[in-house]
Amino acid sequence: MNITLSEAQSMALRRLLETGLPLTPRPFQALAEQIEASEAQVLDQMRLWHEQGLFRRVGLVVNHRALGFCANAMLVLDVPDALVDEVGRRLGQAPGINLCYQRPRRLPQWQYNLFCMIHGRQRDRVEAQVQALLQEHLLDDLPHQLLFSTHLFKQCGGRFAAPAGASIDG
Repeated sequence: MNITLSEAQSMALRRLLETGLPLTPRPFQALAEQIEASEAQVLDQMRLWHEQGLFRRVGLVVNHRALGFCANAMLVLDVPDALVDEVGRRLGQAPGINLCYQRPRRLPQWQYNLFCMIHGRQRDRVEAQVQALLQEHLLDDLPHQLLFSTHLFKQCGGRFAAPAGASIDG
């Protein structure tokens, strides 16, 4: 490993990573320049954070609406607790499901515990895709709803670093 980043450089790098990678051929070099470090130091720090379990992967947030995917829906299902892990794994691997996760029910108002996000270009095609998916996985008899998005309020990755100049303790 190269020379370790200072605490200030490390925090600055976290803040920069939360805003996204620079759109350049060498994004980690650009980040390094912004925190007065080397590209190798930035990559070493990221490897260390990965080894520590701070993050599992580096991904990107796609502006699906800009790509024409405007028929976006959340399929919510009420899956028996004994089956939710198995059903979630199956649906999470199904083509067209972009996100699948379990959440606790909020009875009596909300009975659903499995959520699947589907992005599509046309509402009728998303509806047909969901119906076929439910039938294929023998889930069409479970209580469910298909909730289409109407507005995009915010789309970004997580924010966990303290803002510049703020105390880490809050």
